[in-house]
Amino acid sequence: MHFAKLALERGGSIHPLIIPNEYTNGLGLMNPSIFIDKGKVLVNLRSVNYTFYHSEKKLFQHQWGPLTYVHPDDDPHLRTWNYYLELNNDYEITRINKINTSKFDTYEPQWDFVGLEDARIFRWEDKLYVSGVRRDLDTIGTGRMELSEILVNEDSVKEVSRVRIEAPIDTNSYCEKNWMPVLDIPYHYIKWSNPTELVKVNPETGESEQIFTGDKKPINGEPRGGSQVISWKDYYLAITHEVDLFNSEVGRKDAIYHHRIVLWDKNWNLIKWSKRFFIMGAHVEFCVGLTKHKDHILMTFGFQDNAAYLLKFSDDVIEEFLND
Repeated sequence: MHFAKLALERGGSIHPLIIPNEYTNGLGLMNPSIFIDKGKVLVNLRSVNYTFYHSEKKLFQHQWGPLTYVHPDDDPHLRTWNYYLELNNDYEITRINKINTSKFDTYEPQWDFVGLEDARIFRWEDKLYVSGVRRDLDTIGTGRMELSEILVNEDSVKEVSRVRIEAPIDTNSYCEKNWMPVLDIPYHYIKWSNPTELVKVNPETGESEQIFTGDKKPINGEPRGGSQVISWKDYYLAITHEVDLFNSEVGRKDAIYHHRIVLWDKNWNLIKWSKRFFIMGAHVEFCVGLTKHKDHILMTFGFQDNAAYLLKFSDDVIEEFLND
């Protein structure tokens, strides 16, 4: 099932999110998130210093396998930078600013992946935030969600605070990532979708506590975080992802990503979920953003870690997937 195809057939539209090469040197743009802020369409766009190669049909594999990162010879790290974008009502980019993180990037990275990855953009209590995972603070790649307030000035965007969030139960867990911020409830995330786990974060200390855990539902798979959690009709709605990790026929790492639409009632009972789907058909895709804008829903996603898109569609598409 290709979500974008159905959305376009039902009157939707798709919009590439591309910034000039002078910002990126022609390397990867990926995994954008979106938020409507006081009428403005905002996007956080992830930029990386590598090109991701995935041999979809396994016909032309690299010697290191079907899934490979091609990075500069003089830099062994896989780096991420984030760009703040503003879009007009036709979803054309009208403003681009690299988020200045120099106030807090005062340490020497210790892990292969450097920077704040897959950051969702949103506002809580009149503060504009980006929140994603960072794994470069130790030599084993321990991942923790971080909450960074950003300040938008006339000609710049700066990170003005950064809080590293600890897991609520197992503080020694290896990698916490893809927590979904609940837009209507400040400092709350869906940490896990099935069984649903809602956590509340202290924005000053980074401590978190488990607020709600639900019953495990009979979903064939393990839906993980993806988009923000938005209010939709009388429910909460998000788009989650599942990763099937496996080894290729020659023992190299490979992966296939699927997505689902999931629906909670206002008491956080998981009540509906769609079948798994691809967005545009690639084995590596990732939805990070979801919002309502006027009479439509906007979804933002990355394609093969090399391209970023905004997809516009109607409520009918959500209902069709949920009721299939």
